[in-house]
Amino acid sequence: MKHDPVDVAIVGGGTAAAAAALTLAGSGYRVAAIAPGNAPGDRIGESLAAAGVDLLTDLGLAEAFAAGPHRPANLRYSAWGSALLAQANPLVPSGGLAYVLDRPAFDRMLRDAIEATGAAIAGTVERALPTGAGWTLQLTGGERLHARFAIDCSGRAAVIARGAGVRRRAARSVAAYAFLRQTGGEVAPTAATLIEAVEDGWWYATLLPDLRLALAFFSDPDRLPRGITRDARAWARMIAGTRSIARWLESADYAIDEPPRLASAATTWLQPVAGEGWAAAGDAAAAFDPLSSHGLTTALWSGRRAAFAAAAMLEGDAGLLSRYAEDIDAAIRSVLAARTSVYSRERRFARAPFWTRRK
Repeated sequence: MKHDPVDVAIVGGGTAAAAAALTLAGSGYRVAAIAPGNAPGDRIGESLAAAGVDLLTDLGLAEAFAAGPHRPANLRYSAWGSALLAQANPLVPSGGLAYVLDRPAFDRMLRDAIEATGAAIAGTVERALPTGAGWTLQLTGGERLHARFAIDCSGRAAVIARGAGVRRRAARSVAAYAFLRQTGGEVAPTAATLIEAVEDGWWYATLLPDLRLALAFFSDPDRLPRGITRDARAWARMIAGTRSIARWLESADYAIDEPPRLASAATTWLQPVAGEGWAAAGDAAAAFDPLSSHGLTTALWSGRRAAFAAAAMLEGDAGLLSRYAEDIDAAIRSVLAARTSVYSRERRFARAPFWTRRK
């Protein structure tokens, strides 16, 4: 099957893709947003900064977002550089109301918004071929689509951009994560987010709007026990080795009865991030260290900026595309500098491999 040609093809169904599709909606351009039809389930990444809320308003999603179910991120604590808890995330500045998301509900909101534009195509891009007048995208099932411009929002896979740029990496961080439930309802859990540094990495826990606890350990692959995704007891022993995290779980009766899942948490970026007829956005452009809590906000910002640049490029103005690439590069340099500064504040484990690799 061959689809009608479009002006802009957006590859991906996540946050950056939604921002790009909604930015171009109603602009008069023919747009296709290509993504699998199934909605993702639980995944790590629940923090939305105040700047991200502002971007949702710009995209016309303020009312849908306000319908929730999300909770304000009022309390944030960290044990970083000291075993004592201190208020506030070590990297995220205060200012504005941030949120802890019900991530499946947030993703459904974005998927519904994309579908409402009429641009959604259910499928996966298997191959992207540049042509003299844009791109020919080979989709699952033999479908084909031609686009004058392509915005790659396909995450770290970068299905289009990976053939046009080089992927850089600052560290091979990995996240072991799980979603815990209370075993009893006698103790009301604290609506907070907690970060705790340990010898082999750092822990993150936050209370979700449905009262589950999102728990993640960020480390290097060689610092995790072998077979951790199949060994709930090893996972429980790791948690027991913490101070503040373990106390929180115990005091609120959270059960550790399943092993964690793994996901990449590496800081990676694409160079270049844009070129003639294409741009990468979201994690396809740059995936930052989770400590920064920049992921969702950056995805919204970059998807919107890439859409503006695509529209300008179609009108013969390449200036916005160049500035977009420059701004992404500047953001990468800023985050890498902040990352180095923050990791250097933790000196208790100065000789441990995880921390020496980040100096």
